Amino acid sequence: MKNTIIGRLTLVVAAVVLAFGFTISNITPAFADNATDAKQLVQKSKLTFDTFVANKEMGAFRDLLKRAKGVFISPQMLEGAFVFGVSGGSGVLVARDPGTGSWNGPAFYTIGEVSFGLQAGGKASEVVMLAMTDRGVNTLLSPSVKLGADVGVAAGPVGAGASAATANISADILTFALSKGLYAGISLEGAVVAVRNEWNGAYYSKPGVTPADILIRKDVKNPESGKLIAAVSKAAGSMKQTVAEPKKAASPEGGGKYYEVRSGDSLYEIAKKHGTTVEELVKLNNIKDKKYIYPGQKLLLPGK
Repeated sequence: MKNTIIGRLTLVVAAVVLAFGFTISNITPAFADNATDAKQLVQKSKLTFDTFVANKEMGAFRDLLKRAKGVFISPQMLEGAFVFGVSGGSGVLVARDPGTGSWNGPAFYTIGEVSFGLQAGGKASEVVMLAMTDRGVNTLLSPSVKLGADVGVAAGPVGAGASAATANISADILTFALSKGLYAGISLEGAVVAVRNEWNGAYYSKPGVTPADILIRKDVKNPESGKLIAAVSKAAGSMKQTVAEPKKAASPEGGGKYYEVRSGDSLYEIAKKHGTTVEELVKLNNIKDKKYIYPGQKLLLPGK
């Protein structure tokens, strides 16, 4: 009887060891593969960005880039992938620091779940989105965003004379595409942009790292992103801003004002100080997670 029990325990221990070994042997290569794929995506994104900046048709793109607060680059959108409900491609987001004007990132995403067409015809193969407002960047920090529903999106101006129209553009995010050698504004309304957690964790060797950790808090770095960051910084300019005392600035709509978040602020304290509610601040600023506000962020306050 004793030998039978010992024999069974031995089998159980062996099974656990085998299962543990099997798990490690499968997870570790997967983590390494994600890191390699993420590295390659960064390299391809840099090439796509350089191509957009250099093209003579993209004068308006270059002008808008100097005012942009974030740049999302997807170097390959697969035609027909949406038929099967599969995300159309992967992309990276880099964001401008509101205090220093320097660029941070990248954070990794998927984009898809919608069919879309170019004004110039065809399917998009390379896409660049410019986040022109704080709201545009803040919304992209969320786990999943539906363009046009969660944040305003519009096709970016392309071609001769397009630069003259940039002063009147008010969308949070502007989208551009290159397909079959043609540059065009693209309608991405309805597309879903979702955080690619596994790639973020693998690229920065820190499972669980979030876009806010990467782009806002700057908790992690990867030297391999240097060429992409340098390319964006050169094309966009530093646009250095001075962050002094908390301030309010006139709002473009509704008579409200902006409050600049200080270190240690909470939504509850800000709401109480300005005679509003947390729910109203969340609604006005499209905040998906009440914990994620950060120093330098501008929150729209209700109009009086």
